[in-house]
Amino acid sequence: MTYTLIKNGTLIDGNGGQPLANAAVLIKDNRIEAVGKLSEIKQPDEEVEVIDAQNGYILPGFIDTHVHMMMDQSNLQKSLSTPFSMNFYKALGHMKRTINAGVTSVRDAGFTDVGVKEAIDQGLILGPRMQVSIIPLTITGGHGDSWTRSGIDLTRLSYPGMPDGICDGPEQVRQKVREVLRAGADIIKVHATGGVMSPTDHPEFTQFSQEELEIMVQEAAFRRGIKVMAHAQGAEGIKNAVRAGIHSIEHGIFLDDEAIELMLAKGTYLVPTLLAPVAVLEAGETSDDMPEHALQKSREVIDFHRESIAKAYKSGVKIAMGTDAGVMPHGTNLRELNLMCQIGMSPMEAIVATTKVAAECLGWDDKLGTVETGKLADIIITKTNPIENISSLEDTNNIVTVIKDGNIEKDLLKETSGQSAYLV
Repeated sequence: MTYTLIKNGTLIDGNGGQPLANAAVLIKDNRIEAVGKLSEIKQPDEEVEVIDAQNGYILPGFIDTHVHMMMDQSNLQKSLSTPFSMNFYKALGHMKRTINAGVTSVRDAGFTDVGVKEAIDQGLILGPRMQVSIIPLTITGGHGDSWTRSGIDLTRLSYPGMPDGICDGPEQVRQKVREVLRAGADIIKVHATGGVMSPTDHPEFTQFSQEELEIMVQEAAFRRGIKVMAHAQGAEGIKNAVRAGIHSIEHGIFLDDEAIELMLAKGTYLVPTLLAPVAVLEAGETSDDMPEHALQKSREVIDFHRESIAKAYKSGVKIAMGTDAGVMPHGTNLRELNLMCQIGMSPMEAIVATTKVAAECLGWDDKLGTVETGKLADIIITKTNPIENISSLEDTNNIVTVIKDGNIEKDLLKETSGQSAYLV
């Protein structure tokens, strides 16, 4: 039995209420034992490891509900000449940078197999807690089908833990969902529309019929209530997905009033990924990693994207933070919060979207998302006040401590203080 006490910080607990000054958090093993003023917390008789927050800010571990942990953007020639197994080794760095940014839990939206998740769970490698979708489902010629007009197929290699995601028609859809669940998926991911990165479609193109989407929802629900998340950018595809009972809409670039009303009625989550098209354009300015079709489509959609998310936010749609990390460098996830504030959210609302609401979206709100007694000890300490300066979170040096499941994974405070971290 081990105890850790965090003291001398201001608590922003993830619930959206007033921050608590001079706060302390007592951790017992991997769970939060007590929260409040230091004087209100009963000290255990055993030895306690003390983390002095040094007047910093104590928050729940952040949650990114849309990442691609085994993906990064590189130019075509480099991708074709890189051995397949290299992707697993590169992912070690992606995951470490994610933790370093204070993101302790993620929902992987495609291309990470269950072995990576299990390696993290077993402590073999450092990384965020994961839900994995294995492979997105897509139609022939849709977003996710990387066949090019030259006749070269650049679709990611399938292997036993990563089945091919292309399916057409109700029966193929039903079988493919079962294959992905067999491979260990925690959630089903579907491309309900075209997208920015795919070579032969457009974000407004509708993929899959409502009937096919309903089959996905039905088959997933048969397996202990597994949900479906939908890459959905065009209005008609979004509405098909919401009507079919899909749990979350990813991107939502061309939301219209009817789609927003449907989402409100169904309680559908929206994961904006505002950073994704921004990052595509930035990459195009600094490297040759982005294909021209992706740059052109990003230019077309970026303003529509911001306007749609702003309209959804003002209407009261539930927004959970997600980035599409893998399209942009891993570890830059918290840039999304400033973009969320630019469309109208307050810094506190952006933080709640990245903690409490994100945990609710993942179905983990009983154990994560807020700093409360009984929950898992996923806690970060920031040097700066994120309420006053949300963009300060983009500098990972300001994320001075990261605790995941009770384990201290990053502690710049201890490194700089040079003092003993133990109190008897």
